[in-house]
Formats: sequence, C-alpha cells, structure tokens
Amino acid sequence: MSAPNPWYIDKPQDPSTTTTTTPTLAGKSSSADDDKRAHIEILRPVSTPPVKIPLCFNPTELQLAKQNTFQEVPIPGLDAPPIQFVRGASEKLTFDAIVDTSDDMTSVRTKYVDPLRNLLAIDGTLHAPPIVQFVWESFRFTGVIESLNVTFTLFADQGWPVRAKLAFTIKEYTTVDQQRAIAKKESPDLEKAYVVKRGDTLSAIAQIAYGDATQWRAIAAVNAIADPRMLTPGTVLTIPRLDGTA
Repeated sequence: MSAPNPWYIDKPQDPSTTTTTTPTLAGKSSSADDDKRAHIEILRPVSTPPVKIPLCFNPTELQLAKQNTFQEVPIPGLDAPPIQFVRGASEKLTFDAIVDTSDDMTSVRTKYVDPLRNLLAIDGTLHAPPIVQFVWESFRFTGVIESLNVTFTLFADQGWPVRAKLAFTIKEYTTVDQQRAIAKKESPDLEKAYVVKRGDTLSAIAQIAYGDATQWRAIAAVNAIADPRMLTPGTVLTIPRLDGTA
C-alpha cells in the first residue's frame, strides 16, 4: 500500500508525473462566503475602496464589556453613603481569531499578522492609531485596537509561521456629537447633586449639568459661592433646576 500524499507540498513536483490537490481546512471561508467572513475594516484614514483585512475563520464567541464610574458622597453618620454617577467608560469588544496560510504555505505573519499589528501604530495623518470597524455580517463595532496578542501555532518546515491565534481587544470610539445624538444626558429641569473633583470649574460643571457653560452663575448662587475659582474637592454642590425649562 502506498503512503498517502502529505497535506502540504514542501517542494515543487513535476506536474506531468504528479497530480496534487490543495486542501481546504474545515471551517475556512470560501470565496463564495466572503460577505459572511468576519473582517477588520479601516474607517480612518479614509481610503477608496476601504481597506479590509479578512479573518480566515469567524470567531466562536464575542465578548462585550461596559463599565460605569461612580463616586461615594461622603456624608458623616451613614453606613452606606449614597453614590453619584461620574462618567461612563468606553465599551470593549474582545475575541479570538485564527489566521492561516497552510493552504499555500506562505508566511502568515506577512499576509495577515503584520497588517493587523500595523493598526496599533500611529498614523501620520491622524497622529493616532487608525479607527477601525469589526464587521461580521450585520454586527458592527467601531473603535481602536487597544491590544493584539499573537500566538504562532503552526510552522512550515522552513521555519516560518503558517498559522496564528490572535487575541483582540477593540476599544469603542464615538465622538461627543454622536453620543449626544444617541442619548440626551443633560437634565436642566431636575435638581441634582454634584461632587467637586480636583480641577473642576463652575463653567465646566454647568456644561456637564446643563449643556451650557454660561449657566455657572445659577450654581454659584444656590450654593452661596462668592469666588467661583475656589472650589474644594469633595464638596457636594446642589445643581438647581433652571427656570423656564419644560
């Protein structure tokens, strides 16, 4: 019984004497399924057509993480002090992906890994890393690549890698205007409390509370602040309801 053909070709053979077939790894997307293949698309800097870096295999799972920051209001005598919302944090998408060139035995580092690692480098036109979007059919996540861990798991006989496992963390990117369009967080018709932090100014607090920095005098008046430049960190300010709001 003759030995089975190897799954790779380590040197050219005479096509007149040998017929070989390049196998397709199980689960690997074919050209007919390119529209369903997960990929990383570069949004900024803008290019035409957009630069897309495909992933050989779709991820088996995606993890989304979102956090908020709260600060305790220090009121003496309370066992559990009330908390005040300070700010949200950018959402993060983490997932593992596999890139593979074992079908043609070229370097997976040159074809896939290096272009993806370059997305962590500073772009000269943005003065920051590129803004990217992870796309998988209808799922979209826009952000910047915060970290990329690469593990090479398969090598050609000559020594170069032909398969790599990639661990991505993509941090959400949204502009201030986009966030305001999604959810109006200012509530000038409600009285609230605000804990002063180091570096705060009344105009900045008014911008947060009302979306209008010029309303700082209303905060100064209700809190009997004579000098708006003298704010003590930890002070709990009353943010009054603005007259004339619906």
